[in-house]
Amino acid sequence: MYLGIDIGTSGVKALLASSPAAALATASAPLAVSRPRPDWSEQDPEDWWRATCSALDQLARERGPELRRVRGIGLSGQMHGATLLDKQNKVLRPAILWNDGRSAAECREIEAACPEARRITGNIVMPGFTAPKAAWVRKHEPRVFERIAKVLLPKDYIRLRLNGEFASDLSDASGTAWVDTGKRDWSDAMLEATGLSRAHMPRLVEGTAATGTLKSEWTERWGIPKSAVVAGGGGDNAASGCGIGAVTPGAAFISIGTSGVLFVSNARFSPNTEGAVHAFCHALPDTWHQMGVILSAADSLEWLGRMVSRAAPELTGSISDAGPGAVMFLPYLSGERTPLNDSHARGAFVGLRQSTTLPELTRAVMEGVAFAFRDCLRVLNDAGTDFSSAIAVGGGAHSEAWLRLLATVLDRPIDVPEHGDFGAALGAARLGLCAAEGADPVSVCTRPPISHRVAPDSARISAYSDAYARYRALYPAIKEALS
Repeated sequence: MYLGIDIGTSGVKALLASSPAAALATASAPLAVSRPRPDWSEQDPEDWWRATCSALDQLARERGPELRRVRGIGLSGQMHGATLLDKQNKVLRPAILWNDGRSAAECREIEAACPEARRITGNIVMPGFTAPKAAWVRKHEPRVFERIAKVLLPKDYIRLRLNGEFASDLSDASGTAWVDTGKRDWSDAMLEATGLSRAHMPRLVEGTAATGTLKSEWTERWGIPKSAVVAGGGGDNAASGCGIGAVTPGAAFISIGTSGVLFVSNARFSPNTEGAVHAFCHALPDTWHQMGVILSAADSLEWLGRMVSRAAPELTGSISDAGPGAVMFLPYLSGERTPLNDSHARGAFVGLRQSTTLPELTRAVMEGVAFAFRDCLRVLNDAGTDFSSAIAVGGGAHSEAWLRLLATVLDRPIDVPEHGDFGAALGAARLGLCAAEGADPVSVCTRPPISHRVAPDSARISAYSDAYARYRALYPAIKEALS
């Protein structure tokens, strides 16, 4: 038996698996996000721990005999969150999350202090990353900063509570902007640029490595054997790659969740900072991955639903059959990462008429998100990366109409898995298996059975290419008008 624990933004999920492909049971507990000021996003790490305990308590009640046979535990979680601890391992302030936008000025200051930052990390230093958050604390909360003994990522704080170890896997640590991503090691230059050192960091491990065993109080509480090892694990997207089988060169998935991710596994470090591509270590040794990230994917449709008091699935059931780009939508409701790297970007409808209908607005939102994914594909191609097909995951993947749009806009077929759980929690459990058994991760992290393939609509590929060209021209024009 193997256990995966995923520390998400909206909740903690625990998944119990008997094999790499067999999820037996799941349990979850919700989390809330605090937004004390505009652009701020925080959580209390103690809430992560309470939610983790709640999920594991539930599994212990419902699957106690199976938990007593667990051999490996894997962790995954939301990336980038700055969890600041003092010398007694006490949390100094609420964790600043991945979707917090307060540190744009600190990003510029870090890159000025370390001109080689993009070459070292393979990424633009963005407000979502951990390093600028620590730099913000250094500037605005100096008394807190001077007490920092350790900086941990969300899942690694849970590791500390579980087994007392300071460790982080390379896929998650790559999102801090403190890692030399090509060398798979901390960068002293990047740490110095934020007034920190290796002493403030956990040790780095591969996602498949063991990082100790549970404290006795937790083995007694949940019945998990003392011999069960805790794996390094992975950041949420890398762990999802392990769960969906995107671990070999060119293997890809497209996640249409609150945010959107186009993820491709790589055999080598392949940055493209000009296109705001994320180039990170994968959770597997000697493997990297690239991501194009859009901040409002399914969330754009949820937003439209809130405006008209309709559920998003209801909207997708009656979209207009108007020609591509009849109404255009920019999905920058929360700013944008790839390829803009602009936290101040804003969304827009263009081409509205008196006769515009809700189905036309729905189609425009779905097309706009598809065009944003095409932006991600374009800059991945610029980095020399491509893929022949992608597996669809996330809530938006339940809309066949949206998948047809995406396949046509990307001109790539999209595979839909059979019903099952193939996300970050399963990927974490697979990494736990690898750590416990010394198993080959490529043979463990396999693709799920595919229900069906959604092919591009060949009759509309050309029209969508034309509409995409118009989409690309919109943002520069609107940005200039608003500046």
